Amino acid sequence: MANAREADPNLGYLTRKETEVKLPRPTRVKNKTPAQIQITAEQILREARERQEAEIRPPKQKITDSIELGDYRLRKRKEYEDLIRRVRWNKSVWVKYAKWEESQKDFARSRSVWERALEVDYRDHTLWLKYADFEMKNKFINHARNVWDRATQLLPRVDQLWYKYIHMEEMLGNVAGSRQIFERWMKWMPDQQGWLSYIKFELRYNEVERAREIFERFVECHPKVSAWIRFAKFEMKNGEIARARNCYERAVNKLGDDEEAEELFVAFAEFEEKCKETERARCIYKYALDHIPKGRAEELYRKFVAFEKQYGDREGIEDAIVGKRRFQYEDEVRKNPLNYDVWFDYIRLEESCGDRQRIEDVYERAIANIPPAQEKRYWQRYIYLWINYVLYEELDTQDVDRTRDVYSLCLKTIPHEKFSFAKIWLMAAQFEIRQLNIDRARRILGSAIGMAPKDKIFKKYIEIELQLGNIERCRKLYQKYLEWSPENCYAWSKYAELEKSLAETERARALFELAIDQPALDMPELLWKAYIDFEISESEYERTRALYERLLNRTKHLKVWISFAKFEASQESDLPERHHEDKSECLQRARAVFERALSYFRTSAPELKEERAMLLEEWLNLESSFGELGDVDLVRAKLPKKLKKRRHIETEDGPAGYEEYIDYLFPEETQTTNLKILEAAYKWKKQKVTSDDD
Repeated sequence: MANAREADPNLGYLTRKETEVKLPRPTRVKNKTPAQIQITAEQILREARERQEAEIRPPKQKITDSIELGDYRLRKRKEYEDLIRRVRWNKSVWVKYAKWEESQKDFARSRSVWERALEVDYRDHTLWLKYADFEMKNKFINHARNVWDRATQLLPRVDQLWYKYIHMEEMLGNVAGSRQIFERWMKWMPDQQGWLSYIKFELRYNEVERAREIFERFVECHPKVSAWIRFAKFEMKNGEIARARNCYERAVNKLGDDEEAEELFVAFAEFEEKCKETERARCIYKYALDHIPKGRAEELYRKFVAFEKQYGDREGIEDAIVGKRRFQYEDEVRKNPLNYDVWFDYIRLEESCGDRQRIEDVYERAIANIPPAQEKRYWQRYIYLWINYVLYEELDTQDVDRTRDVYSLCLKTIPHEKFSFAKIWLMAAQFEIRQLNIDRARRILGSAIGMAPKDKIFKKYIEIELQLGNIERCRKLYQKYLEWSPENCYAWSKYAELEKSLAETERARALFELAIDQPALDMPELLWKAYIDFEISESEYERTRALYERLLNRTKHLKVWISFAKFEASQESDLPERHHEDKSECLQRARAVFERALSYFRTSAPELKEERAMLLEEWLNLESSFGELGDVDLVRAKLPKKLKKRRHIETEDGPAGYEEYIDYLFPEETQTTNLKILEAAYKWKKQKVTSDDD
């Protein structure tokens, strides 16, 4: 049973104890005190070295006669040949074999081994180098030439072979042969270093004209900036300033648009600076800055600023600094062309310089970076590029036609079906008005209303027509305005105000009636106030009362009640020499309004205690304003008491403490409260008596 319990299903019939790996117990050191004799690591290594067995070396063989030498050579050759048969591809074996034959002074056999090695792999230039070195070392010059000729013919792209061959001929004093080898090499168009070696070779023998001809072929073969700069420096070193300048000019004509053109212009300017031609150098710097892309001209800017600080006047230094800032802005807009703040700074810099062509070019590049998304928040910064552009064209350059074209292009660029900018429409119209072109301004504003109607456009268009005295156009515009936005109380009230100013009272009243009958209004309280003020200004008091009643049918707001009561009370001051009874009548009508309001708040909206208290305060102020006719005590009897109370603060996690608030206790509520207290006391007494009987 125990074995069954210990058995593991993964182990079959074996138990864990049977499969357990038993490791040897670690030896425990009982005595940890240090030994009397200490052994160092150095001593251990020294003893190991002393006990090492001596290396087994073959015995030195002494050859005493030619027969033994022949046997030795035969045996070594057989070893090398057997080794070559086994590892024919191993070049080190061939090299050892050839060198051994060379050590035996058997040069023919050694040469034969080298030739056999080249048959295996003639593409390995190291074999050719060692073969030629063998021939040169043993002074077989013609053999060496033969090897070099074959090597350079088979491997013409290996520069080392040419260098070694030329060096050998030059060491032998064969200048013509060296030149001939160089010419053969140059036909293969080697890299710059090969051409420069040829030039240095000619200069060693003072062949300046030959070197100049080679430079001409060099820059034709390698039309690079570094090659032309070397050519110009060569001419400068030989005192040929005109030729050096000619080199730089030819290089600029051929490589002015090259990626390394910056280096060329810097070298050209420094050359002119050394020749004391500061104006030429300045012209070169400016030409380069205008033609090289800003991203590749950092070093050029730095050199130009240093040049101007050294040779220029104040204006020149400022131009250089402006150029440096221009380069910084170009770099930033290249990294992020949608960074409009950088464009604004760049434009401001160009405007401070006053170059119109540059300013317009920067404006055109800036407005070409249209925001990728058609959402207004992305366009709000971009549109100010257009605004600044048109203002610059109109105010600074005073080019009317170009300003008109910029406005037209801007309005075409904005996606009006998604969103629009009223500011642009209005600026375009005002520009045409300043040019005394009213018809064009009307067409622009008409297009704005048709494509992207906005409140600002309607208001400005109506204002323009009103200033021009076109009343019928104003009416048509108001009609369009209200068709587009029938809920706009401002438009209704302004339209009615226009009719009132024209003494069209009935039209104004009809407009107000249409307005208040609209199913939805954005600010109905302003519209009703405007209508009521209109009727009061026309002294139509009965109509005003009827309006208040209609308004109260829609809303029972506290302000409506107070305004109605103040209207009734204010009628006594509008009539001259009003009698005492008439004042009393006005007060009675105002009291009636307050009574109705109080009754509404008491019965229909008892929870609005604060509004009810404010209503009583207004009533009390009204009674006080009437002096002897007013009955202040009547209102004071209705005033509530202010009580401070506490209530729970309810949150999502449950109650979170208490807060204080002001409650109002009205006189009629006090009586009800007293009755409730008496009823509760009677009930408590009855319960107590019942419990005592039990």
